[in-house]
Amino acid sequence: MKRVDELIKLVGLEGRENAYPSQLSGGQKQRVGIARALANNPKVLLCDEATSALDPQTTDSILDLLVDINKQLGLTIVLITHEMHVIRKICHRVAVMENGKIVETGPVLEVFKNPKQKITKRFVSQVSDQEDANEVVSHLLRKYPDGQVIKLTFIGAGVEQPVITDLIRKFPLTVNILQGTISQTQNGSYGTLFLHLVGKETEMNNAVNYLKEQQVGVEVLQAND
Repeated sequence: MKRVDELIKLVGLEGRENAYPSQLSGGQKQRVGIARALANNPKVLLCDEATSALDPQTTDSILDLLVDINKQLGLTIVLITHEMHVIRKICHRVAVMENGKIVETGPVLEVFKNPKQKITKRFVSQVSDQEDANEVVSHLLRKYPDGQVIKLTFIGAGVEQPVITDLIRKFPLTVNILQGTISQTQNGSYGTLFLHLVGKETEMNNAVNYLKEQQVGVEVLQAND
């Protein structure tokens, strides 16, 4: 009974000890399943689509619980899911499978920043709004047929640096911000920002070189004549 009490407290089910399954919500039933899996002190906790049938609020509460379990017990958690926001929120490493084989693996931050395989890029686009960003870029290039469109990638502490303010102060350019996102992972923050630069070609090139010196990832998506 001592172990039962410990697990009930761990998964946040105090006061529901005597409830029947029919009296428990979906999230509470999932907590019971997690407690049952922990009963024998396993070294690895396998969670197969642990949040697939839950509403967003309940999903977040279960993910927070798994993070707490990982930290409190030092327990390795293997999470199987098709929901990339789940991976982004709680995982440290990710492996992408296609046709029964692992096609890409690495730290979550690195995989989200620089996905290599088509399937990984498709998964990452679920949470990065990359497809919408491409539409915005295409629209702006049609509207303003000059300058350069660049993609900036920020990692970790770089997310908080005022590089855009510095860019505007240092170079005689018109800087249009097209779209940007900042995401959080267990390994740190990463962000992407799409800019449209208008001005003399030499100044635009100098601006791109300056950004690279600030340890910001820079990709010139298209330069118009």
